[in-house]
Amino acid sequence: FVVLAEGQTLDAALKDKINGAIRRDVSARFVPNEILQIKEVPRTLSGKKLEVPVKKLLLGGDPERVVNRDSMANPDSFDFFVDYANRRATA
Repeated sequence: FVVLAEGQTLDAALKDKINGAIRRDVSARFVPNEILQIKEVPRTLSGKKLEVPVKKLLLGGDPERVVNRDSMANPDSFDFFVDYANRRATA
């Protein structure tokens, strides 16, 4: 998942650039199967990224149980992941 700067678009060239940087700087093993653009990263009130709740959701967790939206700085940002998880589950 990537958050792009204002005016940028996630096209094939940018995906190739991201994959190349990951392959070069980390390892080919970490190159993702897909790259999706999001508006913002879900964060706690103290600014920490909600990586574990997103992972639990994508692994089939109940959206109401994996995160407390009252403890989020941007609760609407989680909606993308709920929709994405539902689409993946029905595919």
